[in-house]
Amino acid sequence: MQSPDERRSAIAWALYDCANSAFATTVMAGFFPLFFKQYWSAGSSAAESSSRLGLTNSLASIVVALLAPVLGALADAGHGKKRWLAAFAALGCTATAALALVPKGDYAAAAACYALGSIGFAGSLVFYDALIVSVSSDADSDRVSALGYSFGYLGGGVLFAINVAMTLKPALFGLADAAAGVKASFFTVALWWAVFTLPLLRRVRERDFGPPQPGGGALRRALTQLGGTFARVRRMPQVWRFLLAYWLYIDAVDTVIRMAVDYGLSLGLPSQSLIIALLITQFVGFPAAIVFAKLANRLGAQRSILLGIAIYCGVTVFGYFMTTAAEFYVLAIVIGLVQGGVQALSRSFFSRLIPPDEAGEFFGFYNMLGKFAAVFGPALMSLVTVLTGSTRKSILSLLVLFIAGAVLLLRVQPERAVTAPR
Repeated sequence: MQSPDERRSAIAWALYDCANSAFATTVMAGFFPLFFKQYWSAGSSAAESSSRLGLTNSLASIVVALLAPVLGALADAGHGKKRWLAAFAALGCTATAALALVPKGDYAAAAACYALGSIGFAGSLVFYDALIVSVSSDADSDRVSALGYSFGYLGGGVLFAINVAMTLKPALFGLADAAAGVKASFFTVALWWAVFTLPLLRRVRERDFGPPQPGGGALRRALTQLGGTFARVRRMPQVWRFLLAYWLYIDAVDTVIRMAVDYGLSLGLPSQSLIIALLITQFVGFPAAIVFAKLANRLGAQRSILLGIAIYCGVTVFGYFMTTAAEFYVLAIVIGLVQGGVQALSRSFFSRLIPPDEAGEFFGFYNMLGKFAAVFGPALMSLVTVLTGSTRKSILSLLVLFIAGAVLLLRVQPERAVTAPR
């Protein structure tokens, strides 16, 4: 049982999920892809604007994936998780606010701001995830991790609903038109992100696992540790099995998140219905993440993740037969029920497999896999579409990732997790 001060620290930590989820929902999933195609790439073909957006996403993901292990090790060496989180959050906030200033047709500036915002978003998560060991014990980690995701769904959903209203009814907000509403939304995301970062910076106290090595000493130690960590992970079978399982099933989860709107459009569903579905997922995900944490108390985190994967398999099959917007709403509800739970319990389950004094370094690897996970699933769907000529059949390819991830996760034995010698 946590003390009142520990609970306040956990809540302050969880509020950062509320902060960064505004970027994930309003910018990444909601407005930026549409605005990039229709406003900043005006006059370009759909294929050309899509390729620009895809390249921007890929470059940002690769940069973060390559940096994540180094940054995590650096934070451990210098006790600098909060400082690094603040730096990446500041980068993300600044770049997001700058999107509001990019003029029509300037796709290059828009892409640059978006890439920097994505790097700030993803980079900050390396240190945010690693700080979970400073605000929870093994017994509390499932609940605290789920609290973060639930705050994220609620906060991201509330702001996204306001932002949607700003674009549908711009006059109510003193805005000239829908385009002005979208630009103002980017600024509100930056402000929201900054405000909800402050509680973590003020209240969370990073656990002391030894004397820090400031400056160049921390960097040298981080770079020296990095190669050793790769070797150590290979000698920690429960860790590498989980990481491989996580890479497979979270790849499929991320593909569902990233490709759902595109898949719906390819079936001829109206864009307004897809935005409504996104809102449904956000607000269902808020209580569902907390419920999943309570479920983990009874079944255990590992079995609860497996249950979530099984439901995702059902979602994939249902998506193959889906034809109407109403069915897409059902899909959104079911995804909202399990998405946050699978993400939250994966984070807390991993935190119990690793040495807490090296959480930053190990979560660097964890986040690296998360970023590379956004590559294989969409590519697999695209390949199946090309080979079969059917978008519907492409979604069934995700079953391979879900099932393979579940099989590997079944082989993880957390009670046998040990710290490998250096």
